[in-house]
Amino acid sequence: MFARVATVQVQVEKLDEAIEIYREGVLTALQDVPGFEGVELLVNRDTGHGISITRWATEADQLASEASGFYRAQVGKFRGLFDAMPVREVYEVAVFA
Repeated sequence: MFARVATVQVQVEKLDEAIEIYREGVLTALQDVPGFEGVELLVNRDTGHGISITRWATEADQLASEASGFYRAQVGKFRGLFDAMPVREVYEVAVFA
């Protein structure tokens, strides 16, 4: 299993709006992507810092979600809410419980 970890800085006053977009738009879209296995969205309401962790069955599934333009399309849903573009990294999941 692989995880894509995206960190982002959301404008604090727009954090609830960003969470709703993630819940209604991104999560719904992710459920139809081959190899998608789960997600967590972590937020700090005081700072607007957020971390999105998406889990993928294989590295190829994660790469395909980026190559297809899916990732870029999801980030586009947040136009005007971020202070900076997300920074993303991919990890192999060594332990999952």
